[in-house]
Amino acid sequence: MALSDFKVLTFDVVGTLIDFEAGVLGAVRRIGGSAAAKLSDDEIFAPYLKGRELHYERSSEAMKFVYLHLAKELGLPADDQAADAFQHAMFRHPAFPDSVAALARLRRHFRLVAMTNADRPTFTFYSQTLGNPFHDSVTADEAIHPKPDPLFFAFNRGRQSAFGFKQEEILHVAQSQHHDIGVAKSLGYTTCWIERRQGQKGFGGTPAVPEITKPDYHFPTLKALADAVEAEKA
Repeated sequence: MALSDFKVLTFDVVGTLIDFEAGVLGAVRRIGGSAAAKLSDDEIFAPYLKGRELHYERSSEAMKFVYLHLAKELGLPADDQAADAFQHAMFRHPAFPDSVAALARLRRHFRLVAMTNADRPTFTFYSQTLGNPFHDSVTADEAIHPKPDPLFFAFNRGRQSAFGFKQEEILHVAQSQHHDIGVAKSLGYTTCWIERRQGQKGFGGTPAVPEITKPDYHFPTLKALADAVEAEKA
């Protein structure tokens, strides 16, 4: 099936469109000062991932507790002021440099739907950062079961079917093998892996998987996906 044959692109947001790794690292090093400056990316991501596993509540409320776990593990400032600063910084995570322009290009050809483990308040900030490109969106607090739970995908499938779209007309676009590509592929979705960490070791701020699921489409950036769509259209 050609890329241009799909009618709907569903998107993971955090990690695919929003560069949360840069946001987390920047916030920790800014709040943690000289002690944090000595830490490698992986030294920061390890307790961050564990903290998120322990505190997987609504992202607009839980990230301060994630930070407190991280800070205690790494010997960084662990007071309420530091935790609140990290929570507020999360709303300002940057977009990847190509995200805004690529989404605007893709919007000309497809219905764009966000499928995010962020909650609605957090997603509102991210959508604004991205130029509000989405026709529709589903957040973790609405689906109740966050990705990679198949029930999240079932929630969105039902929602899109109400608008007249079938599963085979949907291409799921994501960076995370753990949260998206593996489960989407197992559920019969056509998948597009945006490998944002191409050329880097490990999984960074995303949980590791025992093996990589081979996607149907594979690009290093969202711009490369938009280029491929427009090449087909031409």
